[in-house]
Amino acid sequence: MTKRKKHWLVGLLIAVVIICIGIGGAGYYFYNMAVARGKKGFVNTSLTIKKNDPNRTQKLWYKNAKKYTWHEMSATGHLKLVASYVPASKKTNKTIVIAHGFGGSSANMGAYAGLFHELGYNVLLPDDRGNGRSQGNYIGYGWPDRLDYLKWIKQVIHKNGQQSEITVFGTSMGGATTMMVSGEKTPKQVKAFIEDCGYTSVYDEIVYQAKSMYNIPQYPLVPVVSAINYLKNGYTFKQASSLNQVKKNHKPMLFIHGTNDTFVPTKMVYRLYAADKGPKQLLLVKGAQHAKSYAHSPKLYTRTVKHFLDKYMK
Repeated sequence: MTKRKKHWLVGLLIAVVIICIGIGGAGYYFYNMAVARGKKGFVNTSLTIKKNDPNRTQKLWYKNAKKYTWHEMSATGHLKLVASYVPASKKTNKTIVIAHGFGGSSANMGAYAGLFHELGYNVLLPDDRGNGRSQGNYIGYGWPDRLDYLKWIKQVIHKNGQQSEITVFGTSMGGATTMMVSGEKTPKQVKAFIEDCGYTSVYDEIVYQAKSMYNIPQYPLVPVVSAINYLKNGYTFKQASSLNQVKKNHKPMLFIHGTNDTFVPTKMVYRLYAADKGPKQLLLVKGAQHAKSYAHSPKLYTRTVKHFLDKYMK
């Protein structure tokens, strides 16, 4: 090998190493931004209740309601999880388990807790691992959480009785969590699911957000962040698929999505709805932005949810 070729190969090797270090560094940066526990500046989780908020009544009710604190251990990782439980005004065996969105907690789900309370249901609102009062150093995007929710469901049955009837509900990441739960073997007491603006998979959503928020292409960064997540947390973003989970679901599901959703694009709900194998219904709320369908059209939202629950929570 000539001296010139040796210099060329060494230079190429150095360049490759520099590129790999750069990609790895960027991967860890975006992992910390997207997955690691911490306040997310691009997500509004304010608990301020404005006077003109369409869901003000429900939020104020939840803020002032007497809440019972429940505890559970995570299905993996030995983490202490916390939830708030509010029984219905009139005793009932019907409970809605409410999953919150990305970067939020049960405290951000007051509007929905109030809605289901008005409809006569008990409500249980867990803080997912890595969020709120629960332990954990990463956000699971619903994938490890799906197994935690199975434990919360079993706790509802244990405390409220074998005659319990349960529906799992969630918005955004909580909607994805709901769909991920639906693909597992759930107790007979789980009667239905309601998902609002959940994504097809964690991989699809992060690819979309990387492009939308930062104009970053899918390759090589997203696979690198996914690999980091696998090494740290035991699963890849492609494994965390709502789409694959609803293909295994045979229980009733109501899909809800705003037509002006640019955070979890509306097109995702069509694939999810088509893939689901159970009795299903789709509500598209015209003009609603991400996770704003209830605030945008409260009467339509309430009427649709009530009719769906009346049908399957008998």
